[in-house]
Amino acid sequence: MLNALSVRNIVLIDQLDLALDAGMTVLTGETGAGKSILLDALALALGGRGDASLVRQGQESGQVVAVLELAADHPARALLRDNAIADDEDVILRRVQFADGRTRAFINDQPVSASLLQKVGSQIIEIHGQHDDRALVDVATHRAALDAFGELTAEVAAVRQTWASLVEAQQAVEEQRGLVAEALAAEDYARHSVEELGKLAPAIGEEEELAERRQQLQQAEKASADVVEIDEILNGPNAPTPALASLMRRLMRKIDGGTSLFQPIVEALDASLEVLDRTNDALEDLKREMAFDPGELEAVEERLFALRAAARKHQTTCDGLVEVLAKYQGDLETLQSGESRLRALEAAEAAARAHYREAAEALSAGRARTGKALCKAVEAELPDLKLGAAKFIVDHQADTARVAATGFDQIAFHVQTNPGTAAGPLLKVASGGELSRFLLALKVVLADRGSAPVLIFDEIDTGVGGAVADAIGRRLARLADGVQVLTVTHAPQVAARAQRHLLIEKQMVEEGAFMRTHVRPLDRPARQEEVARMLAGAEITNEARAAAKKLLGAVG
Repeated sequence: MLNALSVRNIVLIDQLDLALDAGMTVLTGETGAGKSILLDALALALGGRGDASLVRQGQESGQVVAVLELAADHPARALLRDNAIADDEDVILRRVQFADGRTRAFINDQPVSASLLQKVGSQIIEIHGQHDDRALVDVATHRAALDAFGELTAEVAAVRQTWASLVEAQQAVEEQRGLVAEALAAEDYARHSVEELGKLAPAIGEEEELAERRQQLQQAEKASADVVEIDEILNGPNAPTPALASLMRRLMRKIDGGTSLFQPIVEALDASLEVLDRTNDALEDLKREMAFDPGELEAVEERLFALRAAARKHQTTCDGLVEVLAKYQGDLETLQSGESRLRALEAAEAAARAHYREAAEALSAGRARTGKALCKAVEAELPDLKLGAAKFIVDHQADTARVAATGFDQIAFHVQTNPGTAAGPLLKVASGGELSRFLLALKVVLADRGSAPVLIFDEIDTGVGGAVADAIGRRLARLADGVQVLTVTHAPQVAARAQRHLLIEKQMVEEGAFMRTHVRPLDRPARQEEVARMLAGAEITNEARAAAKKLLGAVG
């Protein structure tokens, strides 16, 4: 419920602090006293459009604060938590309007956007009037109102869940179709690449190994000429070993003949031959170690160049060719298995569509039944509201091709005000007075099923009186059994039905300094006097006072 409303510097209101209670409260006063200003201020706190003209003349800004008491499970609390706003015991909506047109919005002292303020406010307070363009006049709310009246929560949830599953299945099918189409478009290139890279058979680290081996072979190629030259010197036609061996044999024969003079030379020659033998052994070892095969170098270079050419072609590294090959192999596998997977996903989509259709058909049937019941319930309220010849119609359009979270159905509330006239939407067909009474009948019927906890009616009794005004008052009182009702009224029959009565009046401050709007709670005698004024007009007569006393006594 709305516990309190605080207004500062809004049009004619300089300072107003209003405490409110549950049940039904009426606000009355002379025309121009400021009743509409008070509702404009409240609408501002609920996220309504800001306007610099709302700021009291001479002030830099105005402010409106609404303090609300909500049940722990009220949807507005979940909305607060979803937006990381403190979910305190009371919910405090605050709006600051600046004279330059800017506004600032707060919920529980936390800055928020005006749109979020409006979302929260619309879940708590509904304002209805003759020219109301929100609440039940808005076709967008009609389906939810019908579902609430029919207690179709489970059916609505089933449709939403199956719709979400269907959307997920459709997205999976579209993604798979995209993959298959992409694979088909690149099939020839992928097959060629797999064949080419499959023959090449790249391996990670192979480029480094080939480059190292190529360097070794190139070094060996460069050193081979030196090895040949060394071999020519040591073992060629002019090799020293045979000559030195022959010389040593001649000298040994001389030594054997008794000439010992050559013994040192023979020993030196023998040592030299041993050194030459070791040199030849080292040469042979070197020749084996540096064995150079020009064919191997050619093969290594050919392989290395092939890998690097393929890497350039596929814009990757030689090691990356392994991943490229795997990718193209995967593309071909996707192409091969993609169509069968696509068929499976399409089957899953068809099943999800069937489940959605089943749930949507059940919800649509429930809405059809509920529509008839709602029409009957609303029309039962119309005769007392001087709309006995009118008809209330739930226009139910079911498009089975429609796929939406809310099901097949488009719901709109239509009315026929008189026999023989065309039926149509509430806002187009009903006059201001008729519209307000239709909305009242609807709210009475829907009060205990999804209604906002606070309902405000702005002069919905305009243009009616007597029994019709009394009927409106009784219905507002009935609504107040379940929700908080605030009513701006000119009808004494409505005013007499309320538990509390607030008088809105203008006051002159400081001998003509400025005029302000003031709200005063009325006790029983003052209330009787106000009802008498509403009955009599400008001059309150004793007969009017007696009638007011009787009217207040008749309703309790």
